[in-house]
Amino acid sequence: MSYKFWEAAINDYEKLLKTGEGSDVIIYAGENEKEFRAHSVILCVRSEYFRAAFSKNWTEKKDGMLIFKKPNIESNLFQIILRFIYCGDIDLTKLQGFEVLKLLIAVDELDIQPLISCIQEYFLTINKSDFLYQNPIEILEMVYQHEKFTDLWNFCFDRACEKPEKLINSDKFINLKASLLEMLLKRDDFALDEIIIWEGLIKWGLAQNSTIPKDVKKWSKEQFTIMERILHIFIPLVRFHHIPSDVFFYKVLPYKKLLPKQLVYEISEYNMVPDKKSTINIQPPRKQKLSFKFDSSLIDFQHFAIFASWIDKKDNLYYNSRNIPYNFDLLCRASRDGNDINQFHNKYDNKGATIVITKVKGTNQIIGGYNPFAWDSSDSAKATTDSFIFSFADKNDISTATIGRVKKSNGAIYCYSNHGPGFGNGWDLHYNNYDKKWHCSKPFSYHSINLTFTNFTADDYEIFQVIKK
Repeated sequence: MSYKFWEAAINDYEKLLKTGEGSDVIIYAGENEKEFRAHSVILCVRSEYFRAAFSKNWTEKKDGMLIFKKPNIESNLFQIILRFIYCGDIDLTKLQGFEVLKLLIAVDELDIQPLISCIQEYFLTINKSDFLYQNPIEILEMVYQHEKFTDLWNFCFDRACEKPEKLINSDKFINLKASLLEMLLKRDDFALDEIIIWEGLIKWGLAQNSTIPKDVKKWSKEQFTIMERILHIFIPLVRFHHIPSDVFFYKVLPYKKLLPKQLVYEISEYNMVPDKKSTINIQPPRKQKLSFKFDSSLIDFQHFAIFASWIDKKDNLYYNSRNIPYNFDLLCRASRDGNDINQFHNKYDNKGATIVITKVKGTNQIIGGYNPFAWDSSDSAKATTDSFIFSFADKNDISTATIGRVKKSNGAIYCYSNHGPGFGNGWDLHYNNYDKKWHCSKPFSYHSINLTFTNFTADDYEIFQVIKK
């Protein structure tokens, strides 16, 4: 019979690390040169980097101790790495996004293979944070320098392309490396209007040579030549044919000396003679790469990502356009299907879980709710803690989202025969067939979503069947 005492062994190694007893290595980490004492034999066994460092005499020796300096690795991160080397465990949950990324870069430098894959995998799970959207330039450039980070590399590019306006509007956009900018512009899912891309390129190009004035009318022949050299690799990547002709005339033609003459001719012909069959290869318009299809005239993919996150009781940004685990199939649209209550019930009764979306007349506000059950015409209440109601004060700004989860489960869902969907016995939100209005009298079964009115007329409303993939 064999016995294993892993926990006792790990505890002993942890004590050895803390006391430094018998250590023969002193490591100074971070700019503050915090001192760590370690054992060369353990470092060599656990890291190919340290094995090479000690065998090739990369270290100095003083008073019988090997001295090693790592000023580029922050001391708190080096402490985490050192503990992993001795104890074989690591807790990443207490680190912020940038700290996780810096730790990954550090373990790559120290060639600690198990941690490279482990931290990459963890980093991909924290995509619920807004961290990547807040720092897209810096993160892309940090990841770009490390060939081993294939999964993370693809992930960061995908996230940058989900909100390309964040990247191109960043103050740091002008500092983006040319190679990274080229890779972004080659992507079909870098879904910005081409004129925004063009104006961003001009802004980026001007930042590369501060002697060129912003006003193109003041450029000399030499300055046009300089700018053409800066931008020539990017010109074929701009999909000029998708820029409206009037916008092209006013915002692109002033820079025509930067463009090949043949390209200017082709685009001018394309704009002026639209019926002529073109012989040139026109690239398709850029568009978001989505993991699901949706048909909505009221909202876009970001709203569905938030709904999916709420359904699974996660925070707003847990899911994104590429990993939504639900399909949202349109059952009913008032502007298409009308307000007849019988047709209304025919379309959405007994269809399983649904989400209701309404747009308040004359505003950008949308209000709605999620029912995890099937609607029916039974004039009965259903108890649940899984439903919710919501509001976006401005549907074009997802930061205005407010969710009201269930506070009283009894009657959280009410199925009417003569009316539309009912949330909270109709007090919180329901469609009243008699006056053709949506009523939201007061918070009853749900927490408040801060509405300042008790009823409203909808410009339109849509009901989607929610289907787990």
